[in-house]
Amino acid sequence: MTDDRPDSTPPRHPAPTPGHRPGPPAGPEWPRQPPPGAVGPRRDGGPRSWPGRRSGSLLTGITALLLLAFVGVVGGAVLVSMPSARGRPVVFPTFGPPSGAPAPTSGAPAATSAAPPRASGPFDGTPAAAFPQGEAGIVLPAAKRTGPFTEKQVAAALKKVRKVLVTARLDRRFMTDDDPEPLVRQFARDARAGLRKAFASDTFAAYATRLAPGARLTADQPRVQGRISYRATKDDDGIRILAVTTNFVWSYAFPTSSTVPGDGLVVVHDTVVWSVPHPDDVESSSTGLWIEDANSYAANVDCAAYDKGLLDLGTHSFDGPDGPDLAAVFDPAATLDLPDTC
Repeated sequence: MTDDRPDSTPPRHPAPTPGHRPGPPAGPEWPRQPPPGAVGPRRDGGPRSWPGRRSGSLLTGITALLLLAFVGVVGGAVLVSMPSARGRPVVFPTFGPPSGAPAPTSGAPAATSAAPPRASGPFDGTPAAAFPQGEAGIVLPAAKRTGPFTEKQVAAALKKVRKVLVTARLDRRFMTDDDPEPLVRQFARDARAGLRKAFASDTFAAYATRLAPGARLTADQPRVQGRISYRATKDDDGIRILAVTTNFVWSYAFPTSSTVPGDGLVVVHDTVVWSVPHPDDVESSSTGLWIEDANSYAANVDCAAYDKGLLDLGTHSFDGPDGPDLAAVFDPAATLDLPDTC
């Protein structure tokens, strides 16, 4: 699902195979300031510019691969992946549990054939019942000076990421409107064209939630569990970057007549690397937030809707013979490489 070739050339779109679709092409070049110590002539005598990157690099020129193995009519789980570029592999997340979360144990009780208890609320009987509600689940780590980034710069970057997460995954108006601009405007100016292309296709699903036409959520706040980390790094051109990694499980409640725990839930697990280049290394139009990598997995979705990147409730797919394990679907520390049941 990833492109991890060791060379520095932009990844090629994979040849079409059943269940896979290439994402949009890379965005245009973006102007950068020469990195500290850079030598050599500029390419055209004007402001130095660097090649745009594909597949979730700082240009958000995203290649999304939708693995859709259809089983049944609707309802299932789907992995969306934005491969990395320039030999920087994207791996399925196996982060440890969020701070304060209990460590997983191997002593889980064996499954039985007993009927599950009836659920009175949409999250009852599922791990999401213990998750924080809405924005309360997005907790920022303490901001500290990191590499060339000051404490103030780190804090500002973290706040940008949190605001984007709230808009992309929790804002109901954004999830139901056709206008992506409330999210797009939060990114660096040079990143916006690539984002608009993503929303014109289906590749936005790796980092944003849009509801299918006619789909609606209950009045219940989505339940959210996950963690955020950050580090200072450099890209292959020497641009200094603050990379903020978010890893969250988002559980959305849809109306359902079923009383089986989890039947009314669509669960999205995503891991996204958000990049903020150092302002001294890029032109002013490129300062701000970019998406570098993103992967997401959705369970209990309507497959036809998710084929377009949209969310709607499918038929129950948790713990079925071909479905993913219920605990893994709700676990932010679990891999995204779970069975696809669409």
